[in-house]
Amino acid sequence: MPRYRRSLTPGATFFFTVVTHRRQRILTDEPVRIALREAIGHARTRLPFHIDAWVLLPDHLHCIWTLPPGDAAFGHRWGWIKRRVTHALAARYERAEWRNASRIARRESTIWQRRFWEHQIRDDADYAAHMDYLHFNPVKHGHAKRVADWPYSTFHRLVLKGEYPADWGGGTDVALFSGDD
Repeated sequence: MPRYRRSLTPGATFFFTVVTHRRQRILTDEPVRIALREAIGHARTRLPFHIDAWVLLPDHLHCIWTLPPGDAAFGHRWGWIKRRVTHALAARYERAEWRNASRIARRESTIWQRRFWEHQIRDDADYAAHMDYLHFNPVKHGHAKRVADWPYSTFHRLVLKGEYPADWGGGTDVALFSGDD
């Protein structure tokens, strides 16, 4: 079994990518959004964290979290979130025909990919690049023509706070962080 090395710096800021199993296009469905919101709230009650940014696309999400000082347990938080979403939605979204021996043995659903990707933010430039990448992602994937057109994003909140101009990311000619999903 592979042993993945994760950055476990307490109190750090992290960029995450979480993907649905088999890239199912379900994350923007209303029941999934509601379950995800409730699961995040529950996780934040148990182990607080700050959500710096979030974007929800049909088959994956990106977010940036800052953990409290002395805490690096983002894996526990993702486990709780994924588990609660799975329990809330199993009757509607679980696909028995996709459950193989490995998924059954690990008690995994067919809603989420097994793992998630994380990157520890290194400095202000890295933070800005990942914020831009996250918010521009719906345009990159063809879900919106402008960043402001995509409803499932913290972009709108950050515009109200004055951190982004409302017309930022108005087209595909914006130079952004070029990481892959």
